[in-house]
Amino acid sequence: MTSTLPVISLVTCSYQQERFIDATMRSVLDQNYSSLDYIVVDGGSQDESANIIAKYSSSLSYWVSEKDAGQTDALKKGFANAQGEIQGWLCSDDLLLPGALQAVGEFFLNNPDVDALYGDALWIDADGKPLRAKREMNFNQFVFLHDHNYIPQPSMFWRKRLYEEVGGLDDSFNLAMDSDLWARFSEKTEIAHIPQYLSCMRFYPEQKTRSMKPAGRLEDLKIRTRGSRLAHIGFVRPMQYVLARVIRAVSKALAGGYGASVPERFLPWLDAHATPAKNNER
Repeated sequence: MTSTLPVISLVTCSYQQERFIDATMRSVLDQNYSSLDYIVVDGGSQDESANIIAKYSSSLSYWVSEKDAGQTDALKKGFANAQGEIQGWLCSDDLLLPGALQAVGEFFLNNPDVDALYGDALWIDADGKPLRAKREMNFNQFVFLHDHNYIPQPSMFWRKRLYEEVGGLDDSFNLAMDSDLWARFSEKTEIAHIPQYLSCMRFYPEQKTRSMKPAGRLEDLKIRTRGSRLAHIGFVRPMQYVLARVIRAVSKALAGGYGASVPERFLPWLDAHATPAKNNER
């Protein structure tokens, strides 16, 4: 069965992330996925990032360290070099959990009509300590558009044909490029959810999405109001938000999302692999 698993192209974009990039790359390469197409795009970092990436060059399909126009541009460059049937991206401070790619590959193999899926995730801090589990509800387009993007980005994967059909990433988005892509995916296909923890997302003050929240909200608003005449009527959007929040609360509760805790089986792995200082000593 292993030989029939689809090729997964995973893109990691990075800039000035010497603190995290080694742990991120090891979390991918240690998957030992038989059909991995791993691409790393560094934006010309002036720290040790390029040297760290170069250590793993023999395991990479493509890598480059050069100036770019930002994260979305770097991701587009990565996907332009991707060869796999399945695609996804992992930011340079996030991690894949053990067995993630195997689970994704098997799901796509066994479900040929599914073009996009996401799994669950764990929130961890900058030092790799677990904060909480993010167990999610199934995809609901109304909730996604009128509440918030609840899909954990590093746990999202899709078929290359879908990415190409929607025109890929839109580089007019600097923060909500993932929300924009998922929204366009949802217009073309049903997005599946597998109740399995696939990734870890770091949560710390210097994070791009936290430090640039106001700009992110404007990009989100652009996604949620485009193509909708009703959205521009004063009382409609608040009503849609309230309804979406209710559906969200009920659906997430039924999925066990509010009572979820970090599974103990992941704690030793996090202690050994998610702490930047420990990885850099190896």
